[in-house]
Amino acid sequence: MKSMKKLLIAVLLIAVVAVSIGSASAGLFDFMGGSNTTDVDLNGQEVHLAAAASLKNVFDDKLIPMFEEKYPGVKVTPTYASSGDLQTQIENGLETDVFMSAANKQMDALVEEDIIDNDTNLQFLENKVVLIVPADSDSNISSFEDLKDVEGNIAIGDPESVPAGQYAQQVLNNTGIWDDVESKLSLGTDVTAVLNQVAQGSAECGIVYATDAKSTDDVKVVCNASEDSLDTPVIYPIASLKNSTDSNATSAFMDFLQTQEAKDVFVDYGFTLHE
Repeated sequence: MKSMKKLLIAVLLIAVVAVSIGSASAGLFDFMGGSNTTDVDLNGQEVHLAAAASLKNVFDDKLIPMFEEKYPGVKVTPTYASSGDLQTQIENGLETDVFMSAANKQMDALVEEDIIDNDTNLQFLENKVVLIVPADSDSNISSFEDLKDVEGNIAIGDPESVPAGQYAQQVLNNTGIWDDVESKLSLGTDVTAVLNQVAQGSAECGIVYATDAKSTDDVKVVCNASEDSLDTPVIYPIASLKNSTDSNATSAFMDFLQTQEAKDVFVDYGFTLHE
């Protein structure tokens, strides 16, 4: 009987010790930031986003509010401009945690400069290049080839710094009409500026992304650029920067953008997911 009592006491002692150790371990795990990372852990953190101008609508209208609702303690501060301008700003110290470019050229340059965390570099979205005219235009323009007969301004992004302008230049070169239209070109500082020129009627036509044309009723699409008129597809890469200040919030934002709900929003705004 005494042996049985000793055995029972020993079992109870072992159980008490196990529970105590388990509780202490869980507390230590939470303290060290284990899998219990919740919204509270991100409270007060900020994500600085540098994104191509063509992404402004989808981020401002939908994705940033969705993310901030999901993580109430986190603030996303965006900067929009041409990808080339953003590259320069980042090189000159612009506070940035996540960069989303409208072309690989700018992202690749920052990778070579060891600014980008290349492990996070993702070929994410695709877009289309389209020719637009004002919505009320009675122009006879129906193709890129018709641009050589245009008498007014043709708006494109500045090929020196704007990916949309670089793609436009590719289309005009490969169509064989660059020399015919170069003197008519009105260069915009980003694709939004090009869109506005056409929407306001200061340009007879313009070359933008399909997503930009879809964002307003003030323009209409004449035609799409064919794949063989472009040297490369219109790819939007995204990556975080090595010097990201609030890395947990940055990781959460990158993960959120790759969720199905976020991808569906990009598609609703006219983007295509890169396979």
